[in-house]
Amino acid sequence: MIPYTVNIKLAARTLTGTLNLQNKTAVDWGWQGLIAQGCHSSILIIDPKTSQTIQVLERHKANVVKVRWSRENYYHNVSSPYCLRLASGDASGKIIVWDVVSGTAHCEIQEHSKPIQDLEWLWNQDASRDLLLAIHPPNYIVLWNGDTGTKLWKKSYAENILSFSFDPFDTSNMALLTSEGIVFITDFSHSKPPSSAGKKVYIASPHASPAHTKPAPAAAPAPTGAKKALNKVKVLITNEKPTAEAVTLNDCLQLSYLPSKRNHMLLLYPREILILDLELSQTVGVVAIERSGVPFLQVIPCAQRDALYCLHENGCITLRVCRSTITPEETSDPEQNVYELMYDLRSQCDAIRVTKTVRPYRMVICPVNENNAALMVSDGRAMLWELKAHTGRAVVNPNSGLSPLYTPVSFCGSPLGPNQKRIQDLSLNSMIGQTLIAGEALPPSSNQQEVQLKFLLTGLLSGLPLPPFAIRMCPPLTTKNINHYQPLLAIGTSNGSVLVYNLTSGLLHKELSVHSCEVRGIEWVSLTSFLSFATSSPNNMGLVRNELQHVDLPTGRCFAFRGERGNDEPPIEMIKVSHLKQYLVVVFRDKPLELWDTRTGTLLREMAKNFPTVTALEWSPSHNLKSLKKKQMAAREAIARQTVSDAEQSSVESSVISLLQDAESKSETSQAISAREHFVFTDTDGQVYHITVEGNTVKDGARIPPDGSMGSIACIAWKGDTLVLGDVDGNLNFWDLKARLSRGIPTHRGWVKKIRFAPGKGNQKLLVMYTDGAEVWDTKEVQMVSSMRIGRNVNYRILDIDWCTSDKVVLASDDGCIRVLEMAMKSASYRMDEQDLTDPVWCPYLLVPRAALTLKAFLLLQPWSGTFTMDITQVDYNEKDEIKGLIQEQLNSLSNDMKSVLQDPELSLLQRCLLVSRLFGDESDLHFWTVASHYLQSFAQARLLSASTAEGQDKSEGTQTSPQSHLDICHDVLCESSYFQKFQLDRVHLQEMKRSSYEHTKKCADQLLLLGQTDRAVQLLLETSADNSSYYCDSLKACLVTTITSSGPSQSTIKLVATNMIANGKLAEGVQLLCLIDKAADACRYLQTYGEWNRAAWLAKVRLSPAESSDVLKRWAEHLCSPQVNQKSKAILVLLSLGCFYKVGEMLHNMRYFDRAALFIEACLQHGVMEANDSSNKLIKAAFVEYARLLRSMGLREGAALWASRAGSAGEQLMEELFQGEGSVPEAVLDEEEVEPGQEKAE
Repeated sequence: MIPYTVNIKLAARTLTGTLNLQNKTAVDWGWQGLIAQGCHSSILIIDPKTSQTIQVLERHKANVVKVRWSRENYYHNVSSPYCLRLASGDASGKIIVWDVVSGTAHCEIQEHSKPIQDLEWLWNQDASRDLLLAIHPPNYIVLWNGDTGTKLWKKSYAENILSFSFDPFDTSNMALLTSEGIVFITDFSHSKPPSSAGKKVYIASPHASPAHTKPAPAAAPAPTGAKKALNKVKVLITNEKPTAEAVTLNDCLQLSYLPSKRNHMLLLYPREILILDLELSQTVGVVAIERSGVPFLQVIPCAQRDALYCLHENGCITLRVCRSTITPEETSDPEQNVYELMYDLRSQCDAIRVTKTVRPYRMVICPVNENNAALMVSDGRAMLWELKAHTGRAVVNPNSGLSPLYTPVSFCGSPLGPNQKRIQDLSLNSMIGQTLIAGEALPPSSNQQEVQLKFLLTGLLSGLPLPPFAIRMCPPLTTKNINHYQPLLAIGTSNGSVLVYNLTSGLLHKELSVHSCEVRGIEWVSLTSFLSFATSSPNNMGLVRNELQHVDLPTGRCFAFRGERGNDEPPIEMIKVSHLKQYLVVVFRDKPLELWDTRTGTLLREMAKNFPTVTALEWSPSHNLKSLKKKQMAAREAIARQTVSDAEQSSVESSVISLLQDAESKSETSQAISAREHFVFTDTDGQVYHITVEGNTVKDGARIPPDGSMGSIACIAWKGDTLVLGDVDGNLNFWDLKARLSRGIPTHRGWVKKIRFAPGKGNQKLLVMYTDGAEVWDTKEVQMVSSMRIGRNVNYRILDIDWCTSDKVVLASDDGCIRVLEMAMKSASYRMDEQDLTDPVWCPYLLVPRAALTLKAFLLLQPWSGTFTMDITQVDYNEKDEIKGLIQEQLNSLSNDMKSVLQDPELSLLQRCLLVSRLFGDESDLHFWTVASHYLQSFAQARLLSASTAEGQDKSEGTQTSPQSHLDICHDVLCESSYFQKFQLDRVHLQEMKRSSYEHTKKCADQLLLLGQTDRAVQLLLETSADNSSYYCDSLKACLVTTITSSGPSQSTIKLVATNMIANGKLAEGVQLLCLIDKAADACRYLQTYGEWNRAAWLAKVRLSPAESSDVLKRWAEHLCSPQVNQKSKAILVLLSLGCFYKVGEMLHNMRYFDRAALFIEACLQHGVMEANDSSNKLIKAAFVEYARLLRSMGLREGAALWASRAGSAGEQLMEELFQGEGSVPEAVLDEEEVEPGQEKAE
């Protein structure tokens, strides 16, 4: 067998089309920066920044119904690297966990055979990040190990579970949305299934609300209609099962905890969003749609700001931001000032045109920055919207009630330097400032600008249209066309357009609207032009309109190839172009065939009426072009000789003349040359005819009688000396023309629809298409190479086939996809790193683990030897050039804004750490640096203030430094106590306004007592009506609260009672009494003893002095570090908020988070919150030397030398190892060490 080579590299890939209805919920945007989208049984991985599909995962047999990226909140190093891991569940109950880069499955999980309802990776504990929680219908929750596929536990519930939501602040709480209501689980843990059945809560449908029954008054400002409605809809949540007519069973579309503030949840209905406060189980806010408005489909709450992204049924995405609750002084109308959470519409994008087949399915938002949204449309489009901020005042209607939004003063967690570069649209919290709450000062107007938000469409991905398809690959690569060859695939569609895809990149090259009806077939006539034909639906006589168009790709010019012909004639069955692309045969159903000259577009012959009916036809690959060319050369040489001998002119002239003539004759002959070509066809009896065409003469050749073993011949293929016939019964007949042998093989697969030989010299592989699949045969050995069959190894039907290179086939299938497969026709996931992308994609996760960490260190440790650079080759980095090149590609793919900010000398170390963790989508890094940078700066500032007041400056001067903003409330108990208290008071005030039953009033009074608001609590206690069983108790309690004195005996009595109550299981009541006599510290201690750690932390924040509160929180941090809780990363955040920086550095170092530890200690030294003295030196040196070792292991010698040079004696030893055999330590390192500020030399 002659070896043949593949010259062009084509990746196996899948071009996808429209989505299935079951794919509706299968989309997710991960921290890794990529979007995963289910499309039928495959999963697309989309890069939203460049809007390219960079991977298609194929292994599922059923439609994909859920996809989930794993979370990135763990510390990344070589053993737990940056990797793309995705879980997907399908309609047959199978879950696959993928390694996306290689396109392989980590594990496959199967429990039941019903569609997976919901999937989520657990992210709360440091021990394992492989745990995957899934809902298997109808009512099972199963916890899986997503790495090994083992089941950890399984629990069933009484109702059908639709979806679940985890409390982002405390993962032992989760809520299940069931077909009847909500089930709250408070004891969720990864080690064992929840013990109780959870607390059931029924939702009464809000449809009885007046918002739907009476129109809002036209003159009044917009919000009042909804406000009035809200006052009437006081209770929506009950513990009793409501009566049948009061509840429409669960038209609640979605339930989600708010990640921006604790204990709040939203419920989505088609016409309103309810915000619940879970401590009271009470609605505290509602976003209602006007009567004429477009209903909601989905809502995504943000974490960085109290804002909601809402998707409406017309594909419009709106952003609503919570209104500040600072009460305006000049409200004259008390009705206007109803206290509640208002979400104001701040921005919306354009809607799409919704039709029967085109409707919005889902939106996802970027979890890292929360300022990008992607909308998935049912026709396979993905629309990528970006939220942009424009500074400047808006022209607003004064009584719309919208207060302006302001930009935050800081960038990446630190106040902006005077000439520092910034990216305003980096993330949602760098675009708009925090929502203000009552009791806060309004922002100073000097350095904050008003800001408007707008959506901008930054990317659009579109899929293939609906099947059926007719596909044809352009002529194959040869040595002659190798320089300008493009692997183009033409796809004819049902609406008459032809799409041309470039298969190297997988992108649409051109879309041409060629026909007015379904395209039936395409034949290329050169590398840049093709013929396509379409037939309209037949009239009552069975006649149609035939369209045969010639299309020139570079210009897009189309013309009707058959001129005026084509109306009211039998339909075209097929068109076949000869091997030299000279002639074209057009075969009709009930009409003799036509023969055309493709070069001139003229009809050579229309066959006579008695011409046999053609069932299959193929051009022969043999022709006489070579012999013709030889004859011509001979003739040309003779002419040239003659000319020279005739006239004895000077040799110079003669050679010029001969050249001229030569050129002339060449141009003539190349036009006039008409090689002889042959085609064979079969008639209805199976007789084979052989016809020769030369110029405009057509000769009838030999006829071969039919083979008795074959049925009606359906198709013919011919290459070299092999001719293959396929019939309607599934028989293949192989003819060896040289040896004059024929061999018939029954495949038992039914009608042979198409057969095609592979391109490439001596490549005798044959692709055969049946109604139920396809096969590849080797015609030399006459044996099957590979096969695919619907129902056996695929679940789609094949519509059309072709070869795209000598070893890859392309298949169009009825699930709307077109797949490029290896010859073995196995599934088409490919390695992402082998791909040839048109635009470079920023995704460090695509690099090998070590390279990703090197890239991170390279960005963090700028400047390198004094210069800021984005060129990895300028750094002393010993690594294979291939990997260096990949890292450089990543650096080049960063936006220019990002590069300029990263190279800005003004960017502080803390800002750089935050920015890089954002770029990498590293959740754990981002949380750590956000809290660290905030508290490092605030403690450093406090230290400066205390120093300046100690020096006898006037106090007011010292405090004039820039005001530190507080940490966002989404950090909950990590916020400053003063702000946290304000927030809690504000919340109780809101709850009080909204209470509607005795239960609610009682809870409010309890909260007020804990917050120390005794007067207001007494008022609430006295509201209890006389016929209530608790009337006596509440009245006595009111008396007690008002008469509490600080006299010794009463205090000791109350304390005794409180401890007895706590001992007898009345913990909450005991804690209340202790708070009454200002023994909140004891109360916290009791709460902690009884395991109520969160409650204790809350109480410490709102009631205790900083010193006492700090003790309570330190105990909590110790508890979090204990092995059975194992939440060290959370403990570190708690310690950061207390300013225990030395302890944090120590913990990071002991946990082997070497890079984080070294950079953190460095930042502490720069900010002066850690002294380099004898006690801390040991830690500082140890951290620096470990970081230097880490950098050495990555190959960054220069960085390693820099950190080692600052680590004392251990560092010196490392320096010697680093520069062994290279003489002394390089000068640069030593100089650099002295230049950098804030690094006290610790000797």
